[in-house]
Amino acid sequence: MDEITNRNLIHLLNQRTRLFAKEVNNRLSDHGLYASQWSIIFCIERFGPMTQTAIWKYLNVEAPTVTRTLSRMEKSGWIVRKHGNDKRERVIELTKEAKQKFKIVQQTMDEFDAEMLEGLSSDEKEQLQILLHKLGPSGENA
Repeated sequence: MDEITNRNLIHLLNQRTRLFAKEVNNRLSDHGLYASQWSIIFCIERFGPMTQTAIWKYLNVEAPTVTRTLSRMEKSGWIVRKHGNDKRERVIELTKEAKQKFKIVQQTMDEFDAEMLEGLSSDEKEQLQILLHKLGPSGENA
């Protein structure tokens, strides 16, 4: 095994993240979705209708990236944009059809999650969650 250095550890984390993202995209392709779109759908399903700003801040993604993704999702019938409290604010909601499709996509992703974590015990999953929350620059821990 390689010596545990910061560089090796971050490289391994990056490689695992890429592997997960690639596999998520493979699983979601049957539903006509990508990981970036699923993140937004999951976020809205979890927290309810959200502003575009709240979405990009929560997901730690640049605003223009979220705007482009939302445009694609709107065209494909996953979300609707409504005016918020002022003219500039846009609130994103899942369409009725998206809410119905969500359960099927969620089942696919539940299977993916179980497969990716099957080698970890409950204690290891808890420890991983604690460690992941600790990662990042000071003051930016989720």
